Formats: sequence, C-alpha cells, structure tokens
Amino acid sequence: MSYSFGLEGPAVTVDTACSASLVALHLAAQALRAGECSLAIAGGVTVMATPASFVEFSRQRGLAADGRCKAFAESADGTAWAEGAGLLLVERLSDAVANGHEVVAVLRGSAVNQDGASNGLTAPNVLRSSG
Repeated sequence: MSYSFGLEGPAVTVDTACSASLVALHLAAQALRAGECSLAIAGGVTVMATPASFVEFSRQRGLAADGRCKAFAESADGTAWAEGAGLLLVERLSDAVANGHEVVAVLRGSAVNQDGASNGLTAPNVLRSSG
C-alpha cells in the first residue's frame, strides 16, 4: 500500500491470525503517541485465495449449513467465512481538532496480550481467568 500510494514512514505487516487488524491499530496508536508520525493507517484484510480451507472445514462439518455464524448461541453449527478489507486513518485527537478533521471515533486505549493455551479458539485460559 505504501509503495502504491507513495506513502513514506514506517510500514509494518502484522500477521497474528485473528487479531492482526486490532494489533495494527494498537501499533498505529503507539506510533502516534510516541511522535513517530502524525497520521497512521491501520487495517486488515482477509483473502481466501484457494478453496482448500473451505473444503477441509466442510469435511469436518465445521461450516455452518446456512452460511451464518452464530457464535456462542445454542444453535451454533459452524463458522461462516468471508473476504474483506478495512482501513482506519488514525490521528491524535488534539491534531484532528486543530486540523478541522471530522472525528468519528476515539480510541481510549489498546493492548496486546496472549494468555497461553486454552481449551478452544473462543475459550479463555482457565488458569488465567479464574484467579
């Protein structure tokens, strides 16, 4: 993206699986707070380039038959995947106000964490959450 649009400054690719776009936003906010830049772009993209994942999950009955994800519901019967992309242009609030930019959201805080092994993709680490 930096190359295509002629952007200058730090450019980082983040791959943390499910949380990559949130980690990218965290890193963008850190760079703004540290004064490394005055504007940052953070985002994420999912591209299902081949059908291999769909085929394998289908074999395991891991895809929802109706194509709808029903996380944590009693009627949950699998996942539903899609491709997509999203970007955020992030600026310090004081700079946005001074520059007359429309503020549509405020990031009040962020963090990155890994709490170790758990008993499933959506389950917290029992040893960490019980104490």
